Amino acid sequence: MSKIKRTDQPGAGLHAAFEASAAEAGNGELARRFGAGELVGYFGYGSLVNRNTLTTGHVEAHRARLKGWRRTWRPRPDMGQNTGSITGSAPAVMLPDGLTPSLLSAHPAEGFSIDGLLVIDFAVNLADVDTREFRYHRRDIALADLEFTDTGHGLGADITLHVYEARTEHPPAEGPAPILRSYLDAVMQGFLREFGADGLHRFVAETDAFHTPIHEDRASPLYPRAVRLSPAEIELFDGVLGHVAPV
Repeated sequence: MSKIKRTDQPGAGLHAAFEASAAEAGNGELARRFGAGELVGYFGYGSLVNRNTLTTGHVEAHRARLKGWRRTWRPRPDMGQNTGSITGSAPAVMLPDGLTPSLLSAHPAEGFSIDGLLVIDFAVNLADVDTREFRYHRRDIALADLEFTDTGHGLGADITLHVYEARTEHPPAEGPAPILRSYLDAVMQGFLREFGADGLHRFVAETDAFHTPIHEDRASPLYPRAVRLSPAEIELFDGVLGHVAPV
């Protein structure tokens, strides 16, 4: 069996590795070719839905709905010296003075479900994902908590699965807490590509606190994993969010 090499290079190289994995495995069979504990899964419901933002050499990814969780925008926690920066697996980006952008989070909520992407990755890469999501707790979920859009995912019940929930033990950071347009663009592009226009509208409808103002930084992105949009995507996204006023 050919080996899949871990890579930290985003973009075209990542997509090539993903496509090669899919071609070799077919319908998720690859996940069953590795030893116990060698693979993990994490459910992305925001920027992780956009495959262009995935920076580890993940194995495969599956569209799914996570049952019993609700998505929301919330102020970022005050974590001392890291509060005024965007850090993680991408290079640190310092924010303008006083700007503390909101986080997209999810929390347990009976009777609700959210769309997202279950990323199957090598367990050795999980520390890199934790670094990217350092403002979040990594929570355990079960395979039974997921409803898959894809058929034949081939995942065994013994695989360890996670979802990230924003930290609430810290007080909210002081200062304006708008949504970064460059971050939102990456999220919305991911939902459009994975779930289509209906899924994009569903993302907005199933996310609380979308009355939060948007900081317009599309021309000069502050989000370190910013994506390039087509004119059609820009028109669609701005139309979907027409009720949210930029600041």
